[in-house]
Amino acid sequence: MVAGGTRGGGRGIAVQLGAAGATVYVTGRSSEHGRSPMDRPETIEETARLVTEAGGTGIPVRVDHSDAEQVRALAERVSAEHDGKLDVLVNAVWGGDPIVDWENPLWEQDLDRGFGLLRQAVHTHVITSRHLLPLLIARGSGLVVEVTDGNTARYRGTVFYDLAKSSVIRLAFAMSHELRPHNVAAVAITPGFLRSEAMLDHFGVTERNWRDGIADDPHFARSETPTYLGRAVAALAADPHVMVHSGRALSTAGLHKVYGFTDADGSQPDFEAYWAQALEAEHGPLGDPL
Repeated sequence: MVAGGTRGGGRGIAVQLGAAGATVYVTGRSSEHGRSPMDRPETIEETARLVTEAGGTGIPVRVDHSDAEQVRALAERVSAEHDGKLDVLVNAVWGGDPIVDWENPLWEQDLDRGFGLLRQAVHTHVITSRHLLPLLIARGSGLVVEVTDGNTARYRGTVFYDLAKSSVIRLAFAMSHELRPHNVAAVAITPGFLRSEAMLDHFGVTERNWRDGIADDPHFARSETPTYLGRAVAALAADPHVMVHSGRALSTAGLHKVYGFTDADGSQPDFEAYWAQALEAEHGPLGDPL
């Protein structure tokens, strides 16, 4: 199950799980039957087709993960269709870009907008875990992945965004304690500079000519595709010793050194090393691990 598999990192994870032969439920609000408030063209149906083309079986299910009843119905469907069990749960729900306030300090921010971001980016993860975890516990093994931005305590530029991305790391840590007796691992994972569909649009490029965006931002040269994140999660899911990672905040930069996977073009981006080399002097270290 990839909750929030419509685009970006969620799509990359869903497709790479499909490439490993998995049946993947792809959920989200953006569908061929209507767009979410993000108002982007990517859909869960498109992701599901990519999963199937990669070698798996993609199943799109339109779900608003802030609605507990919709998530409960989703869990009941998965349980009925797969003998009450689930192998992997990925919490990649985001959709917060339109409501992040990057300009103002906390004392000048709109509270309804800020709390709306937390409902969208944190409450959805809690609701999804609440209803899907019993299916992993029933299996007696498995993996829960919380997708975040950054895996250290470094401030992320604005208070509500920082709270959202830090909170899901803490959620993974807390779940790891409760799930350990059931042999289910829970981790958080961050990509580096993710070359998502939205980021490509931001630079006015496509994946074919993405390097043209380096003229606007030289750091974009060290970006990575959603495939890289997807392969990191697929490697974790296939690792019989994944419990050694449980409770940790991981990164693609760290995991490629463990599992040896590459990005779509065969490269192995390491944004953490790049930060230490090129950005730390100006912006400080990435921070202590969370």
